[in-house]
Amino acid sequence: MENIDIELYKTRPEIIRQTVLQVVKDFSMFGIDVSFTGNTEMAYNELFFQLSNHIQRLLENDFGKLSALLYQVDISERKIFDSIADHPEYTHAEVLTELVIHRELKKVLIRNYFKNQKSGQ
Repeated sequence: MENIDIELYKTRPEIIRQTVLQVVKDFSMFGIDVSFTGNTEMAYNELFFQLSNHIQRLLENDFGKLSALLYQVDISERKIFDSIADHPEYTHAEVLTELVIHRELKKVLIRNYFKNQKSGQ
C-alpha cells in the first residue's frame, strides 16, 4: 500500500468524506473540534486551514498533546523531521498539517482496500 498513488483518490467524494471523518475522530480524542461543511470540492482547504491553526496552537502551548496526537495519527518522528527538512519554505504547522491529512487519507485507503479484499472472497 505504501506505493499507491493517492493523488488518484483525492478527488473522490466518498474518500474525501471518509478522510474527514477520520480526521474528526482522531482530533476529537484530544478534545479538538474539527468541522466540515460537506463541500467535498473545498474539503482540503477547509481541513488545512482548521488543522494548521490547531497544530500551531499546540506547537505554542501544548507540545505533549501535539506529540500524542501525531502518535495517534501514526506519523513517525523520522517522517516529521525529514518533511520539515525537505520543505523549509513552509512553517512547521503547515508541514505537520500536510502530513496529518496525507496519513489520514492513507488510513482510509488501506481500510477500504482490505474491506474490499475481504468482501471479494
